[in-house]
Amino acid sequence: MAISDSALVEAWKDVLALSRLVPGEQVTLLASDDSNPQLIATARIAVAQLGAILTIVTLPPMNGDVALSRDKSGFVGRTALEGNRPALEAMKHSDLVIDTMLLLFSPEQEQVLKGGARMLLAVEPAEILLRMKPDASDSRRAGAAAARLARAKVMTVTSKAGTEFRCELGQYPVLKQQGYPDAPGAWDHWPSCLVATWPNEGSAEGTLVIDTGDILLPFKRYARDPIRLTVEGGYIRRIVGGFEAEYLKSYIDRFDDPEAYAMAHVGWGLHDRAHWTALGLYDREAGIGMDARSYLGNFLWSSGPNTEAGGTRNTPCHMDIPLRGCSLSLDGEPMTIDGRVIPADQTS
Repeated sequence: MAISDSALVEAWKDVLALSRLVPGEQVTLLASDDSNPQLIATARIAVAQLGAILTIVTLPPMNGDVALSRDKSGFVGRTALEGNRPALEAMKHSDLVIDTMLLLFSPEQEQVLKGGARMLLAVEPAEILLRMKPDASDSRRAGAAAARLARAKVMTVTSKAGTEFRCELGQYPVLKQQGYPDAPGAWDHWPSCLVATWPNEGSAEGTLVIDTGDILLPFKRYARDPIRLTVEGGYIRRIVGGFEAEYLKSYIDRFDDPEAYAMAHVGWGLHDRAHWTALGLYDREAGIGMDARSYLGNFLWSSGPNTEAGGTRNTPCHMDIPLRGCSLSLDGEPMTIDGRVIPADQTS
């Protein structure tokens, strides 16, 4: 169902209030040719009604000649801010940046955040934004999980499908997404509620099984047959299965970058209003699949870059693959069992 402009304005105001936007603050709204025009128009109204000072920066699209799809996460790391000093300076001098392009993994985003600006990414369809609009309960769940993850030394993940994965933790920071940035230098994504971190370099080992019905992003498709991946020394070394395994390997190989096979962030979804089924109900170009990344109890693992965590792997190939039915433990304490979140402070 379509969302009215008035409903989306009110949703923006709620999220911006959670992001601690106050009258007089400087807001930069970053847009491009493929930004959702309804999001842009309603964000403008919401910012004005909250009394902030708005600057809109519109940049040309890029990477279309090297990406294999129009998905915003299909080729990451390079943006139209590269070499554009006036636009970058505007963002650095902002209190809040609203990103409708997707600057994630870019050095420019890191520079803006280090300067103290808060940054909110919003690129999903309006229907998804309203259904998954953040509230205080999302912050509580993500905060409790992030605190436990920050103390952990070892993550283990198993599943009835055959996943047997282990990695050591502590080298990299914890990624907490609650749906809004509420502190200087914070980045967040509306809609999202999840936690993750990056394995210590070289420590990720084992087998990851993408079972029938698990989701492949940025392909935005449900796996029809199992895919078995062998992880050794922090890298995916083998991909075995049928057609979809061949397809996955061919896609990654196309980037001609060994770092594309590195394990990146690992964590679990905590959004109680996200749905595993939602991906099949939208056109593939409508959004980037945040239901899949966030639904309650998934094991979300990724491959490719780790620059947003302070690492050096700056590869444009980034896969996010949420698995169902996994049991994830931290230092032997279960966070999920068969895809069901266990700690009470992470379920309410």
